[in-house]
Amino acid sequence: MDCKKIIYQVLPRLWGNGRLSGWDKESFDYLHALGVDYIWLTGIPRHASGEPFVKGDPGSPYAVCDWYDINPYLAGEEDRRMDEFRSLLDRSHASGLKVLIDFVPNHVACNYSGGLALYDWHDADWSDTLKVDWSNPASEAEFIEILRFWARMGVDGFRCDMVELVPPDALHRVISAVRLEFPNLLFIAEVYKRENYRLYVDTVGFDLLYDKSGVYDILRGIMAGSRNAKELTWNWQFLGNLQGNMLNFLENHDEQRIASDAFAGGVEKSWASVAYAMLFNRASWMFYSGQETGENASEGADGRTSIFNWCHPRSLSHIDSYIHGSGMLEDKELDTLTRYRRLATLARSPLFCSGEVWDLCYCNEETSGFDPGLNTAFVRYNSDEAMLVFCNFSSHAVAVDVVIPQELSDAACLDKAEASLYAPAYGYALLKIK
Repeated sequence: MDCKKIIYQVLPRLWGNGRLSGWDKESFDYLHALGVDYIWLTGIPRHASGEPFVKGDPGSPYAVCDWYDINPYLAGEEDRRMDEFRSLLDRSHASGLKVLIDFVPNHVACNYSGGLALYDWHDADWSDTLKVDWSNPASEAEFIEILRFWARMGVDGFRCDMVELVPPDALHRVISAVRLEFPNLLFIAEVYKRENYRLYVDTVGFDLLYDKSGVYDILRGIMAGSRNAKELTWNWQFLGNLQGNMLNFLENHDEQRIASDAFAGGVEKSWASVAYAMLFNRASWMFYSGQETGENASEGADGRTSIFNWCHPRSLSHIDSYIHGSGMLEDKELDTLTRYRRLATLARSPLFCSGEVWDLCYCNEETSGFDPGLNTAFVRYNSDEAMLVFCNFSSHAVAVDVVIPQELSDAACLDKAEASLYAPAYGYALLKIK
């Protein structure tokens, strides 16, 4: 990708009034202020609900029972639900925001009755689903029509679920066929194995991939004390020219909330990780709704906001009141939001969006005060400016004189041999050096 994108994942049933009508001007203005380019509306295609096999109530967005319908509970008037979704797309586009929905190619709900061929078994513990039979040509042809259906309605792209369980050659044909009519669609793959990354970009044709086994797992491990900051450099070296095809995140519907007791117990320990994930190289960034104000999933038992049951995340209720002028964010929530907005503004600036990157860890391993296991540093630069970013994952503040090698000074036209920085515990520091 030429420029990093910012994506905001949200279950519409948790936003505002829980219906499509809740997506109003105030909602779009709020996301604009957060730097968002794409809204990923999770749980639009109609999923199974109210059946004995369904997990939770209303059930999982990943057990689709009708690929040509949306969930009735999202509509103000059920018989006009498709019109209401088209209206949401129009409002979003008019505001300058694009919309993603899910593409779930591996399985459907147990009561699915459409044109996909199915096996009579399911993967893993997904007992509310049946696996799609991709050996039957009918499945490939039907998925092409499904994606065309949503693209013709105005959807701008698809987040593709569990692609490693689907034949890559078939996925390539599906994406290629749909792009003949809609060349600008954004395709994002949920990929877990780093050794598969190049396949899904170069061969299958995805634009962005989850860097789950890279940046996410490493940063989470660093925060937990089980991983080493050096691994961030190794991951960058492994990715090579794929870095711009990565989608970085620290939360999504599958992962635990940063502020939950099951993860970091609060946002305070996350800022070095957030800064790295948002500012390093050209990788795109994804928010999970409520993350920007420190949602801790206190209504759940496992640190996750449930995708199976009706729930009411406290932070999303506060955000709704805040953007509609009927309430205020708590001081800690507002501080968290302000910090995320500041980082998002940087991430979308020309320097951090598409500038070059220079990892400084190799020349600072012996620098006094620099701990290679708990610190990382890099420079983003272009012809006009340069900024040094220092991330401190340790539990104490760090003051350090970061070495700037001559080869970087030559490449970026700098006149510094070192730069003095101070970063708080679990924090980061930025220094303009050109």
